[in-house]
Amino acid sequence: MNQQTFSNKVNAQINKQALVLGATGGVGGEVARLLMQRGWQVTTLHRNPDQVKDKTAAHIWMKGDVMVQDDVVQAAAGKSVIVHAVNPPGYRDWEKLVLPMIDNTVAAAQASGARILLPGTVYNFGPDAFPLIAENASQFPITKKGKIRVEMEHRLRLAASKGVKSLIVRAGDFFGPKAANNWFSQGLVTPGQPVSVVRYPGSAGVGHQWAYLPDVAETMVRLLERENELGNFARFHMEGHWDHDGKQMVASIGRVTAQPALKASWFPWPVFTLLSPFKQTLKEMLEMRYLWRTEVKMSNQALVDFLGEEPRTPLDVAVRSSLAGLGCIKRNAGYESGVPDARNFGITPNHDRA
Repeated sequence: MNQQTFSNKVNAQINKQALVLGATGGVGGEVARLLMQRGWQVTTLHRNPDQVKDKTAAHIWMKGDVMVQDDVVQAAAGKSVIVHAVNPPGYRDWEKLVLPMIDNTVAAAQASGARILLPGTVYNFGPDAFPLIAENASQFPITKKGKIRVEMEHRLRLAASKGVKSLIVRAGDFFGPKAANNWFSQGLVTPGQPVSVVRYPGSAGVGHQWAYLPDVAETMVRLLERENELGNFARFHMEGHWDHDGKQMVASIGRVTAQPALKASWFPWPVFTLLSPFKQTLKEMLEMRYLWRTEVKMSNQALVDFLGEEPRTPLDVAVRSSLAGLGCIKRNAGYESGVPDARNFGITPNHDRA
């Protein structure tokens, strides 16, 4: 029996029960759907499950609040994974609520023995770690959000020393057919409207890292399926789609919308500056502007070494799916619930399995 066969046999014995916190969001929803496709039983916690739109019947929906530790502990009982993809509604009071939320998840994981899966970001890192960042790079962020992210991971590291397992997968800016709160859907294009202009936030010639959410979910689930090979505090970076000159994403949108001459338009940073004192969201977006002015890239070498490859949908297929999901282009026969089968475009995705 070779090592891979042995690994597959061992991991086939994993308790395939997961609690997904944030299942109505972009990352949580994608991971929940993929886990179910892989034969996992998925439980989701929500304050008002009866009011959830597009509720997936296959989930076990439990009424509860992530801010109430007993609710999370109860929901996590018997689970082997807790997906911590939750944010406060509308991101209100994010800086006040995210740390109590992760503390409750840690308590639930300690009680159940589950591994915590945390979607990570590049915000943790400061200029001292640029431009190419490894998983173990120093973390000296320059934004408030970055400092809170560092503290979240610090608490997971501390918990790992006490036997609570975690997996952090860091990726670039999200985009996808069901992703709403991100630069792609809130900056580049306007949901529900045909694409006539792309407002690109980046500086000319500066590379930028994007992450297609179905690929992020695929990567996370593949890692979870290798549970017995993961350390207590496992961290991996995704490369995603690296736009080396800040022009590739715009060019892809042009190809997908049959507008080959489409160019990046002016992004209203000055307007953001004027309005930021009155709108917290704009203030936070301004804090992240450095990621559009400076080339920052997370290295996926450790991920490739571990998995053998990084799941990566071709860019045009990913963009087409995203624009259709956002209502910017019409769906066609290549779509199933807003997500395209790449083979309908003559492409075989890297993460297809035999």
